[in-house]
Amino acid sequence: MTENHHDVTKTFPRYSATFDEFTISQIQRAAATGIYDIRGGGTKRKLPHFDDLLFLGASMSRYPLEGYRERCGTDVVLGTRFAKKPIHLKTPVTIAGMSFGALSAQAKEALGRGASAVGTSTTTGDGGMTPEERGHSSTLVYQYLPSRYGMNPDDLRKADAIEIVVGQGAKPGGGGMLLGQKISARVAKMRDLPEGIDQRSACRHPDWTGPDDLEIKIEELREITNWEKPIYVKVGASRPYYDISLAVKSGADVVVLDGMQGGTAATQEVFIEHVGLPILAAIRPAVQALQDLGMHRKVQLIVSGGIRTGADVAKALALGADAVAIGTAALIALGDQNPDLAAEYAKLGAKPGTYDDWQDGRDPAGITTQDPELAKRLDPILGGRRIANYLSVMTMEAQTIARACGKSHLHNLEPEDLVALNMEAAAMTQLPLAGTNWYPGKTGF
Repeated sequence: MTENHHDVTKTFPRYSATFDEFTISQIQRAAATGIYDIRGGGTKRKLPHFDDLLFLGASMSRYPLEGYRERCGTDVVLGTRFAKKPIHLKTPVTIAGMSFGALSAQAKEALGRGASAVGTSTTTGDGGMTPEERGHSSTLVYQYLPSRYGMNPDDLRKADAIEIVVGQGAKPGGGGMLLGQKISARVAKMRDLPEGIDQRSACRHPDWTGPDDLEIKIEELREITNWEKPIYVKVGASRPYYDISLAVKSGADVVVLDGMQGGTAATQEVFIEHVGLPILAAIRPAVQALQDLGMHRKVQLIVSGGIRTGADVAKALALGADAVAIGTAALIALGDQNPDLAAEYAKLGAKPGTYDDWQDGRDPAGITTQDPELAKRLDPILGGRRIANYLSVMTMEAQTIARACGKSHLHNLEPEDLVALNMEAAAMTQLPLAGTNWYPGKTGF
């Protein structure tokens, strides 16, 4: 009896919810090295996301569409406000900006091939335009960043659109980083940097201090490109109502809103996990800003940050976006986090699904590296095919959901088609809590 009593009442050690294993390891690393941790891979903490929403499929009060007989459109036109040559895409899923430097030339080429195969766009990222990327991208958006790395007026004219980057979801208010081991001779030449030396991008544009200066810059870019190219303005999600309003008033054709679940770029761990807003919390105020200005659907809204599936696409569009952009998901589709490379990830102290030291340039998949031997592992033709397959599946998944809701085009999806699963999602989106017609803050029933 005594032994059994002691067995039953035996206590087991447990970690503190505040000082868990990871937190303890971070404190120990900081104490040992005196430097903060830098990584890529985006936020890892659990945040409200599209999984917290559900669609209400058609039944008696709504009629669904027959998938094999009734059309459901997916195309989108971007840049209709001022540009002489708006972009017409076959799918609203685009490839976000990821630089040559952060990614290998083979990866950039593969992204261009895949996006072109399904009729969508890809984006240059910081560091300029490579011939491979331009040559294999039917629609290429040129990013104009605070760093001005690789900025070339001739490349602006070669692009199909220009994206002025004010901020990114992983680090709104902060600049990017590229470690010296990824600054090869070619990257150094394109960026006018010393080879092999760490660089940190500027956190703000050097030639403006506010939206009035942004308006001037947009006018300059329009003149350089003969008013042909749509001008995007990209902001990290932090104060979306005001930021989107100011971007529109500055003359943007398209606004890009990037939530904190995004983050192919490297930055401080503390930045990734503690600065910015989840994209789910940012879409509604951004759409409200466009509506208040009478510009919703006239200025197109692209959202990014953690888009993974066709369901995410459909939910973003139902909340009011015109298109989405993917980054991390595209790298995974290319072959990053491949289980076949588990042994090589283990040598780096990681495993598939957890590897986030993209900035180190040792990616065994050959994607986030400038090592020529590693980069050769990625076949851009095969990689392009994988990207095209993934984009096609996402588009078909979104169509499936739209048809189930009785919609003949993805852009006919609307907030009325959605409900929220929990109080946080309901409050952020002002969608009714499932089974009710109420959300936090709503008065009356």
